[in-house]
Amino acid sequence: MTSAYLALGSNLGDRLETLQRAVDLLGNVEAIHVVRSSRVFETAPVGPPQPDYLNVVIEIETSLPPRDLLEACQGVERALGRERRERWGARTIDVDVLTYDAIELDERNLRIPHPRMHERAFVLVPLGELVADPPLPGGRHLADVRLPPADILGVRSFGPPLRVDG
Repeated sequence: MTSAYLALGSNLGDRLETLQRAVDLLGNVEAIHVVRSSRVFETAPVGPPQPDYLNVVIEIETSLPPRDLLEACQGVERALGRERRERWGARTIDVDVLTYDAIELDERNLRIPHPRMHERAFVLVPLGELVADPPLPGGRHLADVRLPPADILGVRSFGPPLRVDG
């Protein structure tokens, strides 16, 4: 089994319920075991005007190769009504593969570690709750990342970790 971290975000409908349903659906995939969840955070959106997001990072163990893991994540997005209309637009759910063990991968539509994760406090804050020094793009370390204070302060605690059925 390989350890991986996934970022989940939702800003349409019942955001908290959608995040929980996404975790449940991921946990129902035979080759995915959801280990734990960060707390849930609320953040302002990146991109066009839209409602605030709820964000969470989960740790999983999986026997799926990276491309199959991405397809499982996209299957959860489809099951929860995700429509890809506008880049960085509002969405019922977004599930991104952040890391997959310590591998680096650069393929069409799949880059691991996630290429912009080190620029996004809404990813780094919950991820930092689960792992002290995650693999970041370009060999960076969490201690080396400098985000504007306003970005970090914009990540507001919303609720406890999501339920994982172990």
